[in-house]
Amino acid sequence: MSPNRLSGRTIIVVEDHDDARTAIDRFLNRLGATVVAAKDGLEGLEAVKNYHPHLVVTDLLMPGMDGFKLLREIRALPPEAGGSTPVIAMTALDGRLERTRILSLGFRACLQKPFAVETLLETILYLLDR
Repeated sequence: MSPNRLSGRTIIVVEDHDDARTAIDRFLNRLGATVVAAKDGLEGLEAVKNYHPHLVVTDLLMPGMDGFKLLREIRALPPEAGGSTPVIAMTALDGRLERTRILSLGFRACLQKPFAVETLLETILYLLDR
């Protein structure tokens, strides 16, 4: 895997579990991405406003501002402030209907936990190339 596949890209990772957030952060950093890690939706929203990322990866079920509210807040921003940033949902919620509902809310992709980091990378590259 080329260490520069995500060079020049800023990605915000919003995850309340420290180990998962750190693992994703390290993986994306090794591929050249600039990663801003946030422990909840509020931190994630501030990061979107401050960094204008290329992409956001967020857990859905978090205390405080969850991933659903985070997406609504991002979409309320003007495009130049990050409002049209692609957002990938990560969820332990199970089932095809749940995935369909999540995508219908405006997430660009939905990854079922646990997932392989290669799946995350494929999803990120697909969305960044669109």
